[in-house]
Amino acid sequence: MLLYFLISCLSFLFLSKSLSLPPWASETKTLLSFYLSKNLFFTNNTLHPTTKPDLASPVPLDHMSILDLPDLALDRILDLLPPSGLSSMAMVCSSLRERCVSDHLWEKHLMNKWGKIIGPAAHREWKCYLSSSCCLDSPRHYQTGHHPLGFDTIISCLRSISSVLRDDNRERKALPVDSTMSFYMSLETGRFWFPAQVYNRENGHVGFMLSCYDAELSYDTLTDTFQARYPPHGRRAVAIEKGVTWERLRAAPLEASPHQLHVSESLNELKPGDHIEIQWRRNKEFPYGWWYGIVGHLESCDGDLNHCHCHLSETVALEFNQYTVGSRWRRTMISKRDHREEGNEEDGFYGGIRKLSCKEEIAMWTRLWPSSNLE
Repeated sequence: MLLYFLISCLSFLFLSKSLSLPPWASETKTLLSFYLSKNLFFTNNTLHPTTKPDLASPVPLDHMSILDLPDLALDRILDLLPPSGLSSMAMVCSSLRERCVSDHLWEKHLMNKWGKIIGPAAHREWKCYLSSSCCLDSPRHYQTGHHPLGFDTIISCLRSISSVLRDDNRERKALPVDSTMSFYMSLETGRFWFPAQVYNRENGHVGFMLSCYDAELSYDTLTDTFQARYPPHGRRAVAIEKGVTWERLRAAPLEASPHQLHVSESLNELKPGDHIEIQWRRNKEFPYGWWYGIVGHLESCDGDLNHCHCHLSETVALEFNQYTVGSRWRRTMISKRDHREEGNEEDGFYGGIRKLSCKEEIAMWTRLWPSSNLE
């Protein structure tokens, strides 16, 4: 009965010309229409070879099943479905469930939505999460909530997932807790907190402009934003920020703890005009953040590129032009030789340097530039 209802709904969705359909629906409609017409023509010619097929006659739905589609056509349809559609389709029968929970289908959705902010650290954290006592066994893992695609969509999707994740052995065999589908839904529901980095932390606090700090993030489907939980700064309590938008997030570019000094590998390549990120912390109890800057000219150089020899010096001038001229934060000098953390309790401590070659990374910092210079 459920299968008959599903096919009826699909037929109405694909054949109705009055509805505004998503892009994947038109392709699915073409595949289904081709298969049904081909199947009808073959059946009529087999039973009545001297009679032309009546293409206006409806296909008897009680004799058809979506599983009667060729594997290639069915796989193409499933590949076009959004996550909520895959989740609903997985409820139809065990055969479809086995197809709909396949990692290769969900890996595409995982990369499309989460790929830019999920890095190796998040994947490692997920494996640790799976082995912990608060893993997917809890029914609270799939909580209902709102979603930008609509309340009904997320409710349907989460109910479908809950059904797929029932505790009997047959269901668990179809969907291991370490599947890509489980990972996707753990992120979508906000239950799994994952590590990433946040630009201009604490909602653009003036003390963090043009910086990027490590945090643990949880997604909020209601607002399509994140909650960020920052590591404590010294004896200060953990800072929590709500409403963090997608464009302020990135996966950590380096595999390092925020308390670990990055060993710079490109110091000798730096020359005036290069874009960089440098580690900085207020004191040695604080974690490092990454701060954006540009390599400047030495005071002994007139800035003429035809006669500039700054790149040959053992000292690098770093400029942070978001600060006003004369500010103690606008310029600092770093030694290339045997570079390690440099600074003091008054001006903070400067750590490792990353040279930025990716235009997308540089453009991100440019978009975050403050409207006025900082003191």
